[in-house]
Amino acid sequence: MSDALHLMTARALAARVGAGSLRAADVARFFIERVQRLNPDLNAIVQFDPALVLAEAAAVDQRLANGEQLPLAGVPFTVKDNLWVAGRRITQGSLLFEDFVAPRDAWAVARLRERGAVMLGITNCSEFACKGVSVNRVYGATRHPLDPALTPGGSSGGAAAALAAGLGLLALGTDAGGSTRRPAAHCGLVGLKPSAGLIPHPWGFAEPNYGLSVIGLLARNVGDAAWLYDQLLAYDAGDPAGVPVLVGLQASDALATDPPRELRVAWSPRLGCDFAIDDDVLQALQLRVDALRSAGWRIVDADPSWPAEVREYPLLALQQAGLHALYGHRLRDARERFDPDLVLQIEAGAACGPEVIARVLRLRERIAASLARFFEEHDLLLCPSAPVTAWPLQQLGPPVIGGRAAGPRGHAAFTPLFNYCGVPACSVPAGEVRGLPVGLQVAAPRYEDARVLQYAALVEGVATSR
Repeated sequence: MSDALHLMTARALAARVGAGSLRAADVARFFIERVQRLNPDLNAIVQFDPALVLAEAAAVDQRLANGEQLPLAGVPFTVKDNLWVAGRRITQGSLLFEDFVAPRDAWAVARLRERGAVMLGITNCSEFACKGVSVNRVYGATRHPLDPALTPGGSSGGAAAALAAGLGLLALGTDAGGSTRRPAAHCGLVGLKPSAGLIPHPWGFAEPNYGLSVIGLLARNVGDAAWLYDQLLAYDAGDPAGVPVLVGLQASDALATDPPRELRVAWSPRLGCDFAIDDDVLQALQLRVDALRSAGWRIVDADPSWPAEVREYPLLALQQAGLHALYGHRLRDARERFDPDLVLQIEAGAACGPEVIARVLRLRERIAASLARFFEEHDLLLCPSAPVTAWPLQQLGPPVIGGRAAGPRGHAAFTPLFNYCGVPACSVPAGEVRGLPVGLQVAAPRYEDARVLQYAALVEGVATSR
């Protein structure tokens, strides 16, 4: 068997297992060995049972022998520790849930298993997926696969670190404000936030960011990300955000051709908000945009015109109020069991009365209307995924970005606006700065996910020169 299965595309590996030239059990043994060897230094996978992985892989081999057609046959994937996996301990990175055992698979987990994928392990995240780093009081901190002194970001940092280290070929995360796209950028991966409602999530933990969070997809290349998206695209009436009529092309079909040359593409290096960005990160992204222009793609400099209130995380009150509604009562009897940063968020949520919530919900409507107007004149929007590279493990975020003092969410400024609008956005690798990856973000109108992935593949493939 090849000693480089972790370098294969997920689709190619599934084809080999489905054709019988590889056995799912042998694939599982290969990845189990990698987890046992590499994960102790990363702390990316926090729940791992080799016996269960082997049993699941053996069941896939038996299903194939029985004549089943399994499009994801043998593909190892990981699941973020805030998505249910039946019979497994799922904590959301919180001591409040350290003994919780999921009663069933999350919809996306069940779908992948049904199609022959093998669940390799549960990946680390921040508490309740509400911080931009992947550290908690249950499992500790996840380290960056290129430098253990750095964080991979968050909140899906465990998923990103594991995948970047070759621990699996696909990963499921969540994304309420960039929790999939930013770790993808920091780790040199593709991270997709689909349009709201296209990947069902009808059951699981109560969501602090109600109406903003979606299932996030991580892959090592755009082709695998598009293929994974196609496997999960569906409608479930139990999901209140679900879309009963699926629209657009399958993403894998869209990748078979280049985007139309007449696409109206905009490049917005500060997203119309004067967000801070490190000079060398901006230079690397500008090089990728310029390479696209040199290849004949028309890209104009243009910024969305947002409401005046838009700054970093302008709807943060929704997360804080959601946390307080779910867990505020536990501060009285279990305060010491919370991450201190979550205590601050929950206490801030206590001050978010009806007037505050009504005001931010109205602001969300105006934000969505602003982006919709922008997309009347442009088909795609390019901007940074994150304004920095990965930073030291002990910090919530870099204290300085682009020469300016930065708050704890300055590193996350470029992603949440797309959650507020429900539109698709994908981070695609776009070079390195100081030996660390950076990502370019591609966004489009709602339900144009296939178009986003099609253009992301173009970004992925274009060469830059200095």
